Amino acid sequence: MAKIASSSSASQTPTTTAHRKMSLRPRSVVRMKEIGTVKKPKTVTAKKKKKTSSKLDADKHKPKKPPTAFFYFLEDFRKEFQQQNPDVKSMREIGKACGEKWKIMTYEEKVQYYDIATNKRAKFEKDLADYAKKKENGEYDELDEDSDYDE
Repeated sequence: MAKIASSSSASQTPTTTAHRKMSLRPRSVVRMKEIGTVKKPKTVTAKKKKKTSSKLDADKHKPKKPPTAFFYFLEDFRKEFQQQNPDVKSMREIGKACGEKWKIMTYEEKVQYYDIATNKRAKFEKDLADYAKKKENGEYDELDEDSDYDE
């Protein structure tokens, strides 16, 4: 009898093991929806949209950063490159050629572009200081309020 009992317990063990394995398997999304355990993606609230738009509106008077010397070189190079290679329209190809040219240029050749960038940077810093002063004095707040009534 002990033998029969052990065989019956052995016959129950595989089913309980199989049942345990099934419970450890990940459920399908369809089954999870039926049960109600699927997490729904969060939607962006209107408050977050308002914050980002008001943040952009507050800085519309702030001066933009000037480009670097490389970008001033890129303007000149692009014109010359398109005249010499009218069939090349890809910005990728133009950018690659420009980057290669910039790398092999000497400092003396780059100086003119660095000078332009330095002058623009100085003007930007002056404009930024003026912007900061006006913002502290509240001049931009008055302008923003007036513009709302004009619409």
